[in-house]
Amino acid sequence: MSRSNASGSNALGEYLRARRELIDPAQAGLHVLGVRRTPGLRREEVATLAGISADYYLRLEQGRDRNPSAQVVESLARVLRLDEAATQHLLSLSAQRPAGSRRPRRETVAAGVRQLLEVINLPAFVESRSFEVLASNRLARAVSPRLAPGVNRMRAVFLDPDEREFYPDWEQAARGLVAGFRASVGTDVDDPRIMQLVGELSLGSEAFRRLWARHDVAALAGGSMRVRHSELGELELRREKFPLAESGGQILAIYHAAPGSATARALEQLRTLTTEADRTNRMDGTDEAGTSASATSA
Repeated sequence: MSRSNASGSNALGEYLRARRELIDPAQAGLHVLGVRRTPGLRREEVATLAGISADYYLRLEQGRDRNPSAQVVESLARVLRLDEAATQHLLSLSAQRPAGSRRPRRETVAAGVRQLLEVINLPAFVESRSFEVLASNRLARAVSPRLAPGVNRMRAVFLDPDEREFYPDWEQAARGLVAGFRASVGTDVDDPRIMQLVGELSLGSEAFRRLWARHDVAALAGGSMRVRHSELGELELRREKFPLAESGGQILAIYHAAPGSATARALEQLRTLTTEADRTNRMDGTDEAGTSASATSA
């Protein structure tokens, strides 16, 4: 039995095929006569351009050979016009992974990181490799209630109608999120929890199915985004992301704004409101449910 059949997954082959079908033959310097019935490059064209046999490339796509050399991967990356992040993803799919390398079922956020969330004067949260919010501060939850611990951002973006209102540039945000998600989970796409999440999103969202089928990957990076706050209106936020050492792939995300901008003033207003709410809660002897102390995830 082939490894593809034994494992039930052929992530390398699926990725190669998806990226092959996105390449216009003209981009690869090929002159095509007539109209093709299928998009992209043919397998034998990829093989020829990469300098490998057509039979070997076929075995790679079918999952009958899963360990191409680094030189072959680099040649395929060149033919498929992969950027650095996509090339690294292809390399990770090609690498052998030792048995028993699954992540633990429950995740915790380090105490020091939870303390940082409480003292940092900006909206901040910690997410898992599957984009589940593990911990967040009050400012983050004031920006969006869907940044509360236990919320999966993939589910929120694709299955919660409120998120389409929250992101004026929803299509752009969704595409970036899916590319980041695929890069984040890497070779864990056959993890039962990841498979369940992908299946749920595929059934519930045509947009997710379309974007997931592209096999885009995006490296961990900051950027800018527009959001529509229910009380403060449109905000122009910058986001920074930092990998947390020895955390199993957890990411610290921080939102901020250009100094002196309207968004910076709005964040200051939000900061004042949350501080007043904290003071009221302390006087009443109560606390907000779902604080960053709730830092475990099934």
